[in-house]
Amino acid sequence: MGQLKVPITQRDHIRGPADAPVTLIEYGDYQCPHCGMAHPIVNRLLVDFRETLRFAFRHFPLSQIHPLAESAAETAEYAGAHGRFWQMHDALYENQDTLNKPGLAASLLFALAEAAGLSAAGLRDALANGTYSSRVRSDFMGGVRSGVNGTPTFFINGRRHNGTYAYDDLAPAIAGELHAGASP
Repeated sequence: MGQLKVPITQRDHIRGPADAPVTLIEYGDYQCPHCGMAHPIVNRLLVDFRETLRFAFRHFPLSQIHPLAESAAETAEYAGAHGRFWQMHDALYENQDTLNKPGLAASLLFALAEAAGLSAAGLRDALANGTYSSRVRSDFMGGVRSGVNGTPTFFINGRRHNGTYAYDDLAPAIAGELHAGASP
């Protein structure tokens, strides 16, 4: 079973209690259809394990397959720099069908920025200048170091989850970690 090589830090985007006994990390790609299907499952896990689970998302854009994945990740980071990472994260997944349409995808990023109360011109400049590309690349390289080779890839308390992203697979794995943590 693979081990997470880059521990959680304050630099990560995290949902859930900071002191939760279980941490779920996803390496994801905003254009990946499997990540899109995993998104509501992760949200359900956060509700069902609300007191005991924290979730961190890290970028792993598969740019060879998904040409706008890197731009989408940089857009999320642009939003994050303005305190709106999770709003943009959710919006990107909720609009994934449009993100995967070549003629509409680029304009979607700017529309989502404006919907989040952010400057589309500011996003355009950030994308053109690669302002957030090093952050996205850092997440990606951390994933590579941890053995990530596809998306979504999940780690539970630092160990790679080798099951599926189905709720019926992730929830028992999280519950198992909770039970193991409660044992003497």
